[in-house]
Amino acid sequence: MAVNRSEPSSAGAPAGRSDLGRRMAARREALGLSREEVADRCGAAPSYIAYLEERAAAPGRGVLLRIAGALHTSVAELSGTTVDLPPGRAAAARDAELVSLDEPECRRLLSTHGVGRVATYNARGPAVVPVNYVVTGSGIAFRTSEHGALAAAAGTEVAFEVDHIDDAMRQGWSVLAVGRAESVTEDTTVRRLDDLARSLPWAGGHRSHWMTVTPQKITGRRIEHG
Repeated sequence: MAVNRSEPSSAGAPAGRSDLGRRMAARREALGLSREEVADRCGAAPSYIAYLEERAAAPGRGVLLRIAGALHTSVAELSGTTVDLPPGRAAAARDAELVSLDEPECRRLLSTHGVGRVATYNARGPAVVPVNYVVTGSGIAFRTSEHGALAAAAGTEVAFEVDHIDDAMRQGWSVLAVGRAESVTEDTTVRRLDDLARSLPWAGGHRSHWMTVTPQKITGRRIEHG
């Protein structure tokens, strides 16, 4: 079934982006694609892709299948029906291979910011805590609560991990950085990190205590297949 190449009329359409639109835009940007490139891949007009991303539209399943294919993902991922499911539920590819990544590639995948996990060990045992992070030169910084488990890890060795799973393509990568965690106490550094942060912590609450991890070792792996 061909996708309508004309932009739907906005008359009577709900204003504001939908969750579908946000997921479409986020996936497209993650792949580094323009709306024109996505439109070309799925046989639609760029204005229609813009409409779906920016308005509360309800395209048919045929349209969603084409868009999901263009974005190398699934309709379930775009629709948000997998939000409460762990990633990696698809079967493994027969020719899958685990490839080691060098440090420059690991740092490229860390990018400038994102969500990662900090692993620590304290009197209560091991803990793994997700955090919003920013990359600061050769280090990694994140905010936490001043009296939380991560703040108590200052002066100890921790592990920081970030990964990405592509269920549709059955591919993924992970990066692991090991280094010493330190609390940030200098006002000028705190202000610099506040300015550098792309977002407040997703967990909400009072999380204004900055910490840094200076990696002494960075390793990574990628799952690839033919």
